[in-house]
Amino acid sequence: MTLVEYKKALLKFQPIETFSAGLELMGDEVKSLRNKQGSLDGARVVVRGGEAYIVGMTIPPYQTANIAKSYDAERPRRLLLTKKEIATLAQEEAKRGLTIIPLEVYTKNRFVKARIAIVRGKGKADRREDLKKRDADRERARVLKHR
Repeated sequence: MTLVEYKKALLKFQPIETFSAGLELMGDEVKSLRNKQGSLDGARVVVRGGEAYIVGMTIPPYQTANIAKSYDAERPRRLLLTKKEIATLAQEEAKRGLTIIPLEVYTKNRFVKARIAIVRGKGKADRREDLKKRDADRERARVLKHR
């Protein structure tokens, strides 16, 4: 079940490879995500010291009246990946023109996971092509529906 989604990711970026990773969260952050609160806009993944973190992901407090004064809604959250996956991400992050972004946060059984992707940014021409293709597909579906 998808909890939070980066809706503009596929419009702005071209995915090359995707991974599924566990998220290290506090209890009230999980409750907040299950209420569909949170945002992935502008979030990215960085690899530092042999660990991967999501930076820029916002999870607001579950109950605004009962939060700790030290709570930071945009703190870096550690991703739970294998060493091989972290090495792959670090290698791809070092390449010019590639970045790593979270596509969605979802639940699998009782675990909260993130789907992340190695992506390359799209240019304006590529974005326009995608929009034209989407409009053409929509028009084709409309014509076929009314036959």
